[in-house]
Amino acid sequence: MDITQLILDDHHEQRRLFAMLEQVDRADVDSLDVIWRRLATFLEVHAEAEERHFYPALLRVGTGAGGKPSASAETKDAIKDHNEIRDAVAKVAGHGVGSERWFAAVAAANKANSEHMGEEEREGLADFRVNADLAQRHELAVAFAAFEARHYGGVAPVDKDPKAYVAANK
Repeated sequence: MDITQLILDDHHEQRRLFAMLEQVDRADVDSLDVIWRRLATFLEVHAEAEERHFYPALLRVGTGAGGKPSASAETKDAIKDHNEIRDAVAKVAGHGVGSERWFAAVAAANKANSEHMGEEEREGLADFRVNADLAQRHELAVAFAAFEARHYGGVAPVDKDPKAYVAANK
């Protein structure tokens, strides 16, 4: 197992679930609701798993990639993105499932998440693959997978201050 591959696999699943929402009949609010709840839970569990396992390790071994000068810069940006995704996900709850506003809020969450995944794939994941050995990548993959399995039902969304996060995890 490799933590970078697990994260990429999660990204694929997130893209798949967003695509499902676009393909469900808008009148099928029960299906839209359960798929959205699954996706919203998955997004938060994934972000928390990264924040507990991946980003602290990146801060220790990373050197910067994808145009970012350092692992600290990559991590600050990722934590900021996670906060934006959390905020976008929370806005979906303010609208009736299947309504135009609900779909617009889901689209905004998809956009925030898609932008984050692209950056993370070019920056943090690329940086970590170059600078972390296979044993470390495997050990983190086990911890990451176990965290997601333990928390499949969700975790409470909590925004984090990017600068404080980096300072606390260096």
